[in-house]
Amino acid sequence: MRLDGNTILITGGSSGIGRGLAEQFHRRGNQVIIAGRRASALNEVVDANPGMQAVLLDVSEPESIRKVAAEVISKYPALNVVVNNAGVQFVDDVGQPLDEELVTSTLATNLLGPLWLNSALIAHLRRQPVATIINVTSMLGYAPLATTALYSLSKAALRSYTLSLRYQLRDSSVTVVDLSPPYVESNLMERNRTDPRAMPLKDYLDEVMPLLATDTPEVLVERAKIRADAQRPNEVIITHEFNDIFHSV
Repeated sequence: MRLDGNTILITGGSSGIGRGLAEQFHRRGNQVIIAGRRASALNEVVDANPGMQAVLLDVSEPESIRKVAAEVISKYPALNVVVNNAGVQFVDDVGQPLDEELVTSTLATNLLGPLWLNSALIAHLRRQPVATIINVTSMLGYAPLATTALYSLSKAALRSYTLSLRYQLRDSSVTVVDLSPPYVESNLMERNRTDPRAMPLKDYLDEVMPLLATDTPEVLVERAKIRADAQRPNEVIITHEFNDIFHSV
């Protein structure tokens, strides 16, 4: 994708990878709109980046998505990029009776939110000469971390959806990108901010932005690519070949 001249909506844009991407795109001359649930956090980012815009959005609520999507399209008709980055991660134990609220909130934010937001924006994006949907998944979508099973499950499902969405939009103006971070410093969990095993956020952004400028459908920094190649080689190509068999029937 082009790294300048876009109008970009980024969910979960007030912290972590979302804020990092927002600021990187902002510096490159894009109109960036960050979305999130906390006005104070959004305002802090906007104040630090004059010209950036913000909108309150709860991606776990379909009505909030419908309302905000319509407002963003109306106010920013050049919108051509959406980054589904908002996510929540909690420690869980699927070997015990599950907490219904935890299951619902995790899947609603991490999986259903991107599905509903893409659905609300897809007709608009298809009308753009060039558009991009970036779904932020996770390397835990390849091999789950059992102590965050619900988060891992949601990211695996989001990866599967991304493969299908890419195939369905293959003949349109919309490119679908899977941005799959490894273990990166973030605000998802307390340990993500202090664990020396986590990739520094700056290092991740420095490596990931040039990759976004290519036409690769899966944006994987080197430490993630090694794992992806070992665990699910040629997944994109295999998905297209498999679906082509049925599409031609």
